Amino acid sequence: MSFPLLTATAVLPAVGAIATAAVPAARRTAAKWLALLVSLATLGLAVTVLVRFDPDGDRYQLTESHAWIKEFGVRYELGVDGIAVALLALTALLIPFIILAGWHDADPLETKSSRWRPTQGFFALILAVEAMVIISFEATDVFLFYIFFEAMLIPMYFLIGGFGDRAHAGSDENASAQRSYAAVKFLLYNLVGGLIMLAAVIGLYVVAGNFSLQEISAARADGSLDMATNTERLLFLGFFFAFAVKAPLWPLHTWLPNAMGESTAPVAVLITAVVDKVGTFAMLRFCLGLFPEASDWATPVILVLALISIIYGALLAVGQRDIKRLVAYASISHFGFIVLGIFAMTSQGQSGATLYMVNHGISTAALMLVAGFLISRRGSRLIADYGGVQKVAPVLAGTFLIGGLATLSLPGLAPFVSEFLVLVGAFARYPVVGIIATVGIVLAALYTLVLYQRTMTGPVKAEVSAMPDLRVRELVVVAPLIALLIGLGVYPKPLTDLVNPAVEHTMSDVQKKDPQPDVEAAK
Repeated sequence: MSFPLLTATAVLPAVGAIATAAVPAARRTAAKWLALLVSLATLGLAVTVLVRFDPDGDRYQLTESHAWIKEFGVRYELGVDGIAVALLALTALLIPFIILAGWHDADPLETKSSRWRPTQGFFALILAVEAMVIISFEATDVFLFYIFFEAMLIPMYFLIGGFGDRAHAGSDENASAQRSYAAVKFLLYNLVGGLIMLAAVIGLYVVAGNFSLQEISAARADGSLDMATNTERLLFLGFFFAFAVKAPLWPLHTWLPNAMGESTAPVAVLITAVVDKVGTFAMLRFCLGLFPEASDWATPVILVLALISIIYGALLAVGQRDIKRLVAYASISHFGFIVLGIFAMTSQGQSGATLYMVNHGISTAALMLVAGFLISRRGSRLIADYGGVQKVAPVLAGTFLIGGLATLSLPGLAPFVSEFLVLVGAFARYPVVGIIATVGIVLAALYTLVLYQRTMTGPVKAEVSAMPDLRVRELVVVAPLIALLIGLGVYPKPLTDLVNPAVEHTMSDVQKKDPQPDVEAAK
């Protein structure tokens, strides 16, 4: 039997989480280093998966399949395609930076309401989330996927509610109440989505007789499984609703600004750059793979929802006074672009959407983590409390600017390639949709540049006059992310070569071909 590489990639952070939580209370620093070393070892395994994966080989590779619950046809079944490998690598890459950035975020506080802040618990929960996200990307059994899709809510709930942002305006009691509200809202929204999906998962088993994605897709292709149209559409809606909450897509998005605003900056990155990607990934793997006819049927409505997310999220970002909530609303706009690319039903759109998942994760991590360093120095999330930072902390301001420019998809930085492909793919099949979506680009430039102008330029405010620049640990966090943004912006070919074959398989699932350009009309 070959080495179960995919299992090892998920099990290692899970075991690391248990080991970190078991470190004695007085050994906080040892717990931090243990969590960091486990995350780096997991990154090493993810790189091994990336190296061993052949983009031109079988659709699902490094597969593992074992009987789990025989009576119900549930199997422990893993496999990765190019899209899953890209997102697995993104997750494993970001977790060490999240741990380093949050190195002191769970240190004990003296305040009464924050006495329960075990450092070991904070880092153990991060590793637990990593393990669950990784196995969600690897699972090709629908029931196995569902288990971890829901299970990741538990550690995320405690990370939001138990380890919230310290830079909160108002009393400590008010801060605790706001954190609790954000955590409960996050949990309730995602639990409702998950319960609806559970009904759809059970319905899928009744129709198909098993939970294997590969077997169901093969049966659909050869005609041995023929779902009734209404049945397929109802099942699709059950799956899509849960994924739209996780993504998040308007109007199911309202939990995200609260969750990101009340979390520490590293946890906010964990939410939007890692956990939320499971929702958009699952749209590609399960919605399109299992329910091609229903996906095509629902496309017009989903495109409208994506457009609303793009414009609505960007408009609210423009009006924000809180730095972290601004990034949250910007992310809602970006997720609208990802969903638009997925349901444009073109190879350019779906390739762009996959690249957008990866590049948005990197760019949001860079911007939010630098914002977190900024907020920790001043003790405030309000934009109005800053001014002239670039004169006293030029490196911090410079990295903040690059992260912001990546957020607005400046040419030469990685997100530009993603956004360009999404818009090209959308315009090829739905020209009006593509034109409307470009408004989001203009609004992104507005909220990003206004944020930089109000925080970094102008007269130096007294409260920031002694602000220190980035320290070595913080530079170690930010510098690789900036390098990736530039490198993938200039040369995205390795990433496109990885995901394009998987996109071709997805296009085949939904029986779609790219529209041919009307050469005569262009003359």
